[in-house]
Amino acid sequence: MTTSAHDVSLAQVVAVLDGSYPPDTAASWDQVGLVTGDPGQPVRRVHFAVDPTRAVVDEAVAAGADLLVTHHPLLLRGVHSVATTTAKGAIVTTAVVADLAIYCAHTNADVARPGVNDALAAAAGLPEDCPPLATEDGQPIGRVGRLPEPITLREFATRLADALPPTPVGVRVAGDPHALVHTVAVMGGAGDDRFDDVRAHGADVYVTADLRHHPALEAREEAGDGPPYLIDAGHYATEHLWLAAAASRLAEALQARIVTHVSDLRTDPWDFTAGRSTPDHT
Repeated sequence: MTTSAHDVSLAQVVAVLDGSYPPDTAASWDQVGLVTGDPGQPVRRVHFAVDPTRAVVDEAVAAGADLLVTHHPLLLRGVHSVATTTAKGAIVTTAVVADLAIYCAHTNADVARPGVNDALAAAAGLPEDCPPLATEDGQPIGRVGRLPEPITLREFATRLADALPPTPVGVRVAGDPHALVHTVAVMGGAGDDRFDDVRAHGADVYVTADLRHHPALEAREEAGDGPPYLIDAGHYATEHLWLAAAASRLAEALQARIVTHVSDLRTDPWDFTAGRSTPDHT
């Protein structure tokens, strides 16, 4: 690629991203930051997506992107080969051959202000600057706040579903649809290890994803017929909301010297549902 004096380097873009989502705020087990790319290469187009899947990388390459920013890491666990005989190897090879840099902001984007959980809180109808649900390793996680006025659980779930990107599984709800909710706790991605914090805040409903059978069942047993009610809104959907805000923040910091694009490719792993539905509480 021919460079010009007006080009932004990958190193400059990474510096902005690191400033917005400091790598040292990521969880100790996480792998964030630059995955592929030469810090000196120019960046003119930046693609944003939740997951660095093969389809997303192919889309970024076809769009002429120089950098792909994803929420989830590409190489979270150790690999011993990047041969194209594996999916991850094919992704790395495609990116390197196409001069596509890849950068991941994961748990450091979760705890950022603004970050993943702020975007989810806004979609849930909560005010800006909600306090954290809890802290982990000294970093704020999740958000909790109050709606402007109480609404029914069904209405809340419907509004939330309308604000989220659609997925085949949709939004799963546990609780009386006619119950009123006012205080809402949110946690983007997987959050079924935070029920104690949700209860401590007196939340009426908890919005998160990846709710496993036993923790969710135990939480509802503890609550009886009352709160906190549970909403599993999907891992992909609860974290996709952050992308547009991150893209806007990057473009603003670089004074619009780059073009950004948020991918609409659904990387939720589920494609359809089948079977009969059961009657709900009407």
